[in-house]
Amino acid sequence: MPATPRFPLLPYLFATLFALLALSGFWYSIGQPVVLTDVVGPTHKLQCVSYSPFDKDQSPFDKPFVLREARMDADLALLAERFQCVRTYSMTGMEALPALARKHGLKLMLGAWVNPDPLETEAEIALLIKAARANPDIVEAAIVGNETLLRKEVTATYLAAQIERVKRSIPQPVTYADVWEFWLKHPEVAPAVDFLTIHLLPYWENDPSGIDKALAQVARVRQEFGQRFAPKDILIGETGWPSEGRQRETALPSRVNQALFIRGFVAMAEQHGWRYNLIEAFDQPWKRQSEGAMGGYWGLLDADREDKHILAGPVSNLPHWPAWLGVGGLIMAVALLVAGRPTSTAAALLLPSLAALGGACIGLWGELARVTSRYPGEWLWAALLIGLNLVVLLHGVLLLSAREGFRARLFAWLDARGGWWLAAAGFAGAVMMLALVFDARYRSFPSAALLLPALLYGCRPVPGPRREIALLLALIGAGILPQLYQETLLNRQALGWALVSLLLAVALGRSLLLRGSAATTSAAQTASAANQA
Repeated sequence: MPATPRFPLLPYLFATLFALLALSGFWYSIGQPVVLTDVVGPTHKLQCVSYSPFDKDQSPFDKPFVLREARMDADLALLAERFQCVRTYSMTGMEALPALARKHGLKLMLGAWVNPDPLETEAEIALLIKAARANPDIVEAAIVGNETLLRKEVTATYLAAQIERVKRSIPQPVTYADVWEFWLKHPEVAPAVDFLTIHLLPYWENDPSGIDKALAQVARVRQEFGQRFAPKDILIGETGWPSEGRQRETALPSRVNQALFIRGFVAMAEQHGWRYNLIEAFDQPWKRQSEGAMGGYWGLLDADREDKHILAGPVSNLPHWPAWLGVGGLIMAVALLVAGRPTSTAAALLLPSLAALGGACIGLWGELARVTSRYPGEWLWAALLIGLNLVVLLHGVLLLSAREGFRARLFAWLDARGGWWLAAAGFAGAVMMLALVFDARYRSFPSAALLLPALLYGCRPVPGPRREIALLLALIGAGILPQLYQETLLNRQALGWALVSLLLAVALGRSLLLRGSAATTSAAQTASAANQA
């Protein structure tokens, strides 16, 4: 009988300790708190904040649409601790808002939603006039329409006429709100308003500004408008930064970047005496339907009304990172338990690192899915990719293990279907690549979901269905350069996706170089030799 090789204990323990430290350091590097200068405190309130009175399970598109007065009451009580006023966007269902604002010592900038439906617009404006007349002590200004010209829903002439009508009906100043460029495209609106309300969102600019240049961009536009439209005052009606979502060129969403932008902007605005309104009070998950993940995460507090520490205190990009470390550690431990004894010293060094990599990839993809998934189909897609990663991880760790009993049977089953695991990864990669080439604006980069299969099957090729794999290789390979061209080389997330796509293309290409029968024989011989060793 051949002798059983000794367990390479010391290399295995060293590699396991190193992998655990690397996994811990990885998650801590993402979630470590950053200390910044506070801009709000018990004796210092900020000017104004955008407020949409929806719970995290609500949307303005719900039918029937019912706002919850208790939610609005609690929200305004919370906002009154940090702000002097709130800005709203629609009058529908908001009849109780002025009384609640008065109760909590808040002022209001009330907005009427203007859209192509004249009946709905008429109802909104009538409610706006009624509320402004009835609450002159609370309503500081009326905003007739929000980004209506940007959406090309009405003409500038029609909009100006509605503004003039409201001005004749109420004593408060009246304005219109839109992205700053649309004030320049439609200068005929400016004479109708008492002051201009401009939106300055460097993340969404056609030429996005990174966090290091965003405040300079805001200052430049604000100065230009102050000079161009003097003596009319300028209100920065929306400015902010998303805490989650995909990178656009150098503009990277994160909680730390959101805090950097907001705190820097407030300091700059107060230094220059600018009027401003921050967007927005609370995260709005419903906005992800039309704006991608980024749309749901502009809030200074999250959808559960928990503080994100954007205005004060240390801020973390991932405050729940210990939970993901726990998930990754559990996946690593289970993978090592299933693998058992490594085949050699080299395998002992590789095995813990592979298990830790699998735990990190699954955790990263899980976090991205948590942020981006909006409906059951997307949650199912995320779950299927987690399942694929678990299968690939088992395949990889068993490849490095001394297989006996159930391990040998499990490996034989996984290895016989290795080509299909690769094809599944290739299918996911092709679908995601096509989406990022042809409809990229609101899509996040799914690099973590495919890194593990790309690396494993790139290093250890497996035979698979040749025509399908060739098609998937063509789709992924053809999309790498166009995707990079659209995103530019300044986008690190796009570069990461391009690298993972390239690795996956290599894995698919190496599979095509194998011949079915020869590859099957070779795999069987490899498994037999490993078992005999």
